[in-house]
Amino acid sequence: MGTLILDGHKITWHRERVEAWLRGERIAPVTIDCALTRRCTYRCNYCYGMLQENDEIKMTKDAIFRFLDDAAEIGVKAISFVSDGESTCSPHLYDAIIRGKANGLDMALGTNGYLLKDERLEEILPALTYLRFNTSAGEANRYAEIHGCKPEHFMKVINTIRESVRIKQKNGLDVTIGLQMVLLPEFKDQIIPLTRLGKELRVDYLVIKHCSDDEIGTLGVDYSRYQEMVEILKEAEGHSDNGYLVRAKWSKILSGGKRIYSQCYGPAFIMQFSGSGLVAPCGMLFNDRYKKYHIGNIANTSFKEIWKGERYWEVLNLIASDKFDARTMCGSLCLQHKVNEFLWDLKNNGAVLSENTGKPPMHINFV
Repeated sequence: MGTLILDGHKITWHRERVEAWLRGERIAPVTIDCALTRRCTYRCNYCYGMLQENDEIKMTKDAIFRFLDDAAEIGVKAISFVSDGESTCSPHLYDAIIRGKANGLDMALGTNGYLLKDERLEEILPALTYLRFNTSAGEANRYAEIHGCKPEHFMKVINTIRESVRIKQKNGLDVTIGLQMVLLPEFKDQIIPLTRLGKELRVDYLVIKHCSDDEIGTLGVDYSRYQEMVEILKEAEGHSDNGYLVRAKWSKILSGGKRIYSQCYGPAFIMQFSGSGLVAPCGMLFNDRYKKYHIGNIANTSFKEIWKGERYWEVLNLIASDKFDARTMCGSLCLQHKVNEFLWDLKNNGAVLSENTGKPPMHINFV
């Protein structure tokens, strides 16, 4: 089994697609992150979804299946149900996971876990590359405060995580089961409790990441304060063992919320769709105030038609041009950040797209 990369990218393992992009060809994304609804059961303190308001169209089962069929046909390799909504609120989630896998797509799910049905885990776990539980606390009362829910929700989620691990181990499944902590300085008291909880549950990993903010600082994230947590994050990483990996996303946590690149190249390889069906380059641009970057909607239009249409390429070319400055015109440390850093160096700083050697990393199609 290859390395589990939790702070980096895997774009170099898609050399042919990168070379086609460098030649100016129209390529399909390797990965699409999307939600099946904008609804959510929680009201997390750090939620970027609150900054992503747009006109919602209900995603029907037919629309979801059409999208999954189109994605496979045009050459998308992986779909993760991770975006601006909680996809377990959709009645079509379980069927969508199975349909995507049957189409040859790598499938993944990120969820708070509260509505995830234990009785469906046996069905979906074999179809998933990874299942990630988003939790920023290891104690019930703090969990409720941070996630805007009731303390009893904590134990329901913990039991679902425990059941997921049990089924994985019983059936010898390849699915990776992990936890993700979105870290704000106010939550630092939960770093070690959550680290210990993950070890007790025997999940495969805990990743601790920064909190993103928009370009005007609506959420009030103070990136300078992440420096205060370096030692406790190193302590958390020290809890790793042969079956449990703890990693902080150091490259973003210590970045000060800054970018080195001005143009955005990443969406050609990794797109992000809203739970409203909105197709936009990434979640930072979902809000209605960014309508100039909105491309279409998979709730009422075939994704294959959207991808082939001129509007798709007009928008991607716009954000990759000098008319767009990612340092000042969109939010901080986005989904495509690590891919953008590499592509920026490749196009502007003489970086080389070298041949990969050795064993491919895990989750290779989730770039």
